[in-house]
Amino acid sequence: MHFPSPCHVRALRPADLDAVLAVQAACYPPAMQEAAGVLRARIVAAGGTCAVAEDEHGLCGYLFAYPSRLGAVTPLGAAFDPAPDADTLYVHDLAVAPRAHGRGLARRLVAQLLEQPAGWRWSALVSVQDSEAFWRALGYATDTVHDAAARAALASYPPGARYMRRALAGTY
Repeated sequence: MHFPSPCHVRALRPADLDAVLAVQAACYPPAMQEAAGVLRARIVAAGGTCAVAEDEHGLCGYLFAYPSRLGAVTPLGAAFDPAPDADTLYVHDLAVAPRAHGRGLARRLVAQLLEQPAGWRWSALVSVQDSEAFWRALGYATDTVHDAAARAALASYPPGARYMRRALAGTY
């Protein structure tokens, strides 16, 4: 019987960019793949809220997130603009390579990030590729964006994308 190698989660580093691009290419159609320069800028802007999962074969998952405001949506392919008065951790991208599916890595990446004591009241994201049930299982609920800029940003994603949010621990 073959058991998958153990994985560990760590902070994303600039040197991970090529491996992140490979995971992205394995997980998304070309229209949803974001440019290397954009990803590099995100690592610089918000590296402390981004993480990767690794196993004996290398990087097998990643999560890009940054401090934002509830109701704000980052367009597909846009740079991160961390909010100085952030109340929300915006989870922009979570991907796990097909070779590592079924190991709970996506949940581990999200859990590690949300457990960091940062004082955010909310976490928010745009659910794509029929992932709404996954996010609901993690406590997220579909929400409506009211701001015209947020609606336009949401429209940059493929049809079926949903804005979702969840209250974080200690939020009333």
